[in-house]
Amino acid sequence: MKKAFTMIELVLVIVIIGILAAIAVPKFGATRDDAYITRARSTVAAIRSSLSNEVQKRILRGNFTPVQDLGGSSGYNKVLFDYFDGNSNGDRVLEYPIYSCKDASAVGCWMKTGKGTYQYKFPPAVGTTATFRVQNNHFLCQNPNSKECQLLER
Repeated sequence: MKKAFTMIELVLVIVIIGILAAIAVPKFGATRDDAYITRARSTVAAIRSSLSNEVQKRILRGNFTPVQDLGGSSGYNKVLFDYFDGNSNGDRVLEYPIYSCKDASAVGCWMKTGKGTYQYKFPPAVGTTATFRVQNNHFLCQNPNSKECQLLER
C-alpha cells in the first residue's frame, strides 16, 4: 500500500498557506513604510543635532554667520548633507552622508531643491512631500501642521 497525501489534505494546506500569505504581505508593506519614516526621523534628529553643534562652534570662533546650506547637490542620486554651506574644508553635517532619491518616483528618500534658498524634501510612501529648510540656524519643516511634518517631527 502506497503512502500519499489525499487531495483534500493538499487543498487544505494550500488554503491555509493562502490565508497566511494574505495576512502577512500587507504587514510587510506597512513595515517597509514604517522603516522609511523611522530612518527619516533619525536623519532629521541627526541634522538638527549637528546643526546646533556647528552654530555653537561658529559662535565660539567669533563667527556669527548663520548656516545657509547643509551641503550636497540638487538632482537624483547625489550626495546630501555632506558639508555645511558647501565648505568641504569645514565640518560635516552627517558623518556618513546619504544619497538623494534615485528617480522622480522614489519614496522614502531625501531630495535637495532650489537655488540660494535650499529646500530638502522627503516624499513618504503615502501623502504629500514634507519640505524642510534651514531658517535662523534651525532645520524646520515648512508646514509644521501638515500630517507629513508631524509624522517626521514627533
